[in-house]
Amino acid sequence: MNEMANEVVDSRYSSSREQRDEAQQLMEKRKLRMSKLSRAEVFKAKLMQLKLQMEEFLRAPVYDNKPHFTTFLETYIDTLYDKRSEFAKDIAVTPVSLSQVLNNHREPKEEFMLKLMVHSERAFKLIGSFHKKIWYQVYFQEKINETMASQEQWRPEVEKKIKFESFA
Repeated sequence: MNEMANEVVDSRYSSSREQRDEAQQLMEKRKLRMSKLSRAEVFKAKLMQLKLQMEEFLRAPVYDNKPHFTTFLETYIDTLYDKRSEFAKDIAVTPVSLSQVLNNHREPKEEFMLKLMVHSERAFKLIGSFHKKIWYQVYFQEKINETMASQEQWRPEVEKKIKFESFA
């Protein structure tokens, strides 16, 4: 069945080769168009993509142990800066503390989150609205996800400590 699905040709094409050729031409046109974009247009596109990814994460959270907050933060920094130390300087944190947050060795402090919020409000002005609480929402949603995904580890021990007599 899978083999047949791969052999199905879109009705707009007379053969799979014609379909592949047109797909290749489309890709070449996209590459040419992308090569003509200014640096500012690339920034705007990347920031818009990041914003949409963050909003999607918040809409449909998946209970896993993946570091979504730091992944989004890395993308944000790497989109705007050639060096992460430049970002650290711009938000007045040490490169070491930024590195510790990015590598999940340290939780971001409230001051860090506030600076990130203000910085991203300014950066996202280029593409329109960016809700100032989104970094907090992503961070805390990740914490909820981690807790829910790791119940098998913490729940048995916690349940031993809980006493509750039913009132029914």
